[in-house]
Amino acid sequence: MVGAMTRLETLAEGAELFFIRRADHPLDPWSGHVAFPGGRRDPEDTSLLATAIRETREEVGIDLSPGHLVGRLPDVPAFSRSGRGDLVVTPFVFALTGEVTVAPNQEVATTLWVPVATLARPDVRTSFKLDHDGKSYELPCIHLDPGRHRLWGMTLRMLETLLDAVR
Repeated sequence: MVGAMTRLETLAEGAELFFIRRADHPLDPWSGHVAFPGGRRDPEDTSLLATAIRETREEVGIDLSPGHLVGRLPDVPAFSRSGRGDLVVTPFVFALTGEVTVAPNQEVATTLWVPVATLARPDVRTSFKLDHDGKSYELPCIHLDPGRHRLWGMTLRMLETLLDAVR
């Protein structure tokens, strides 16, 4: 589950999206990636929405409520370095107003608020070379925070779906 969050005055003006950079961990296939907060459903979660709310609270200390919910985006199949698995991510979009206090846990290396207007500009799109299993791939991405962070893969697909929905 993913909780894409935006701080907004109006969706057209001043909105920002919240991302995390996952902490480096040798057993995490998405280690170090820029992502939205989120994680796996626990047996006690009553719904996928409850999972997104719980995971956001645990990872970054932000308390969301169903009242913050803007909507749900289409499910996104996950790919890892080992290939396509059975994992499917269900993204939810939440809107927050005012100041937000962030308290990342050990799963999060850093957090970023990025203006939607910046992410929507075509000139921020670029690509990077990924070498995997002896093959090279040229993959689309967005470099954030003057090149310090790369947004790509599943998170980029979710972002593009969100941007298409608000255009």
